[in-house]
Amino acid sequence: MKTKMNYKLIVICTLVMGISSLMMAQDTPPLTDPEIASVAVVANQIDIDYGKVAIKRSKNKEVTDFANRMIEDHSAVIKQAVALVTKLGVTPKDNAVSQSLMTQSKETLKKLNSVSKMDFDKTYIDNEVAYHEAVIGAVKNVLIPQAQNSELKDLLEAVLPALEAHLGHAKMAQTKISK
Repeated sequence: MKTKMNYKLIVICTLVMGISSLMMAQDTPPLTDPEIASVAVVANQIDIDYGKVAIKRSKNKEVTDFANRMIEDHSAVIKQAVALVTKLGVTPKDNAVSQSLMTQSKETLKKLNSVSKMDFDKTYIDNEVAYHEAVIGAVKNVLIPQAQNSELKDLLEAVLPALEAHLGHAKMAQTKISK
């Protein structure tokens, strides 16, 4: 059982590291503001999707409370992003980074939906810790530096404290989940 969990954790960490390395790779082409908007929306939607799985599968109050917070907060960020791009007359543009995020999230969703009920809570929270670490790094090191529009940059900077709070909450939950 422990080997099975270690394998799952390795798979999740590999997926999240893939996100980080893709978004931070020096050979990643610069992102335009419409592409950054797409990445932001996709990254938030992914965590909403993970939260929905957690609400369906977990019986742990700590996990379901956290999942509900992810759905609420990330939905609010999407609304802010949509309002901003509408105001600016910008249409988010699909790109290699957002496509890679979607591909990797499908694999993670498969894992979250197929992991045993006994292992679900730990798998979900471990994924949330790794995912938020990767997203925070990408926002700080890729999205904010490449954003050209000051309002888009301001929105990304305003979201960082919430992402960091999510990471702290996920780490706290992680210490409470024994298996």
